[in-house]
Amino acid sequence: MTEESLNNQTISLAALKAGDRAEFARLVDATSNHIYHLALKILRDTQDAEDVLQESYIKALRALPEFEGRSSLSTWLYRIAVNEALMLLRKRKVTLVPVEEDPDEDDPVAGMVLTDWGSLPENELLSSESRERLESAIDTLPDTLRVVFMLRDMEGLSIRETADSLGLTETAVKTRLLRARLRLRNELSVYYGERMTERASDE
Repeated sequence: MTEESLNNQTISLAALKAGDRAEFARLVDATSNHIYHLALKILRDTQDAEDVLQESYIKALRALPEFEGRSSLSTWLYRIAVNEALMLLRKRKVTLVPVEEDPDEDDPVAGMVLTDWGSLPENELLSSESRERLESAIDTLPDTLRVVFMLRDMEGLSIRETADSLGLTETAVKTRLLRARLRLRNELSVYYGERMTERASDE
């Protein structure tokens, strides 16, 4: 493969590997916004996210001659960024060590409020307010759950890829992913429950 489409731009891998700086600038333009927001979601610090953005492209530029194309260019680049973000998390002494269970953590199902969102119109589920609510809910997750959720559900990494990236067992990833999803469901169920109550009172 010699070309890849990124955000409606066709990037020449051959030109990148040959050291074409203009093509690399186009790659940066096509991917920098996504990488910055990914790093920001993981780290929740604008300066750290900017540092990850800069370091990711420096490392990508150095590693391009050895890029074998086993994954897409975008996936390869995002993994570099994720690794940089995780390195910063480890420097903060965030615990990402392998665990099968967290016995001291409260049962995530306890007190769960589940709401049937089916009666809400689709445009409301996809509204900017709803998306902002989801973003806010993700931010409330502890680092150990948020990072797993971001990699698996937001970035589309497989369970194995997520486990490898974080140095966790696949069982630990599945456990943390379940907890993250349940917490988000609980948070959003409360929100949509309130929205349904408001709609009922207006009718």
